[in-house]
Amino acid sequence: MADECILYPCYFNAALDRRQGRKVPRKEGAKGPSLQELERALKKLNLRFRAEDKHHPAHWMRHEGRVVVEWKAGKEALIRKVARQMGGRK
Repeated sequence: MADECILYPCYFNAALDRRQGRKVPRKEGAKGPSLQELERALKKLNLRFRAEDKHHPAHWMRHEGRVVVEWKAGKEALIRKVARQMGGRK
């Protein structure tokens, strides 16, 4: 993949604080999102991605996985788009 962005499920977890890895506002986040939910949202958006069995550096004890998404625009735009698809505010 040429231009890639890495996304972790914790980016979308409304239960986490920003310093714990959440990247979206709480009202746009999901309750305990899984890697499968993240993959489903990316499929609905018709984005190319691959899942990896990796963990977020701040959550080294939890192997929640991550996805590497083919994306040329900014990472923040991708995160917002995925959050809306996962069921946050439309």
